[in-house]
Amino acid sequence: MDGQMQLEIIQIWPSSLFWTCEQPQSAHDCPQPCACPADSPLCPLGTSLVLDGCGCCKVCARQLGEPCSLLEPCDHHKALYCDYTVLSDTETAQEGQTCDLGGATFRSGESFQPSCKHHCVCMNGEIGCVPMCASDVRLPSPDCPYPHRIQIPGKCCEEWVCEQTSQDHNYQSVVASQETPSDNCIVQTTEWSKCSATCGMAISSRITNDNQRCQLERQTRICIVRPCNSQQEKEIKKCTRTPKAQEGIRFELSGCLSTRLYKPKFCGVCTDNRCCTPHTTITTEVEFFCPEGDVFTKKMMFIKTCSCHHDCPQDNDIFLVSYIAWRLIVNC
Repeated sequence: MDGQMQLEIIQIWPSSLFWTCEQPQSAHDCPQPCACPADSPLCPLGTSLVLDGCGCCKVCARQLGEPCSLLEPCDHHKALYCDYTVLSDTETAQEGQTCDLGGATFRSGESFQPSCKHHCVCMNGEIGCVPMCASDVRLPSPDCPYPHRIQIPGKCCEEWVCEQTSQDHNYQSVVASQETPSDNCIVQTTEWSKCSATCGMAISSRITNDNQRCQLERQTRICIVRPCNSQQEKEIKKCTRTPKAQEGIRFELSGCLSTRLYKPKFCGVCTDNRCCTPHTTITTEVEFFCPEGDVFTKKMMFIKTCSCHHDCPQDNDIFLVSYIAWRLIVNC
């Protein structure tokens, strides 16, 4: 939706653990025929847009403590369901697991800001955050040959400044540049960034102007370096690709499952304090099918080879996830 951030939970769960809102289906409660507004509603940050229990209209999912019904279902992305056992005229959402961070406890569905740079939400025991500061990359240009970010006193987010001479600043370099005679657009594309987490589901991004408007845009892809499994880390003694799983898995994104099974490869763990990260990867479109009937695709990284080195990724996992399963909340 234009002008609005949306949060999505990315999960890989066995199909037997796929939770949905359990709503009693009653035909007389559903309008016949369906009558929906022309435009989908704009939901608050962290609130999912779901199909109502009649299968008619997209509505903003009900959150913890809010009334719920067939036409106003709970947010199954947060493992909330309508509790019809409450002896009252108003049903309320059943509470999910709480989240603990820095000595503070947050209820499932509660939003908070641990710092000025991040806005977070607790979702059934998991904490996911979206950045409040822009993550754009400024490419060199004739009037700004050496752009770099600096921290301005009294301001939360870093800002771009220009210098006319190189000072060995750590800004991301352009790795591809070619001129397209047909439209006089000089195509510039950065490398994919490192995965935002060293284990579990995460995201990687890049900046490119390879589009019809020749305008810079940020592209993202889902990535998994390795599953968050301490036992696996003890068993892996060198940096190597783990064997493919004997059985394929389906990726799950906001309650939607990949239409096909995959056997992804992961990086191992180095035992000499070096980091083991993807060396060669490919990006593939993964198609997802939702219970509401929607179908969409997402770019996803698949590992081909890994390498051991001392250039370890910085702690850029802004999602603060205590991984029970492989989860992540992302800004799409």
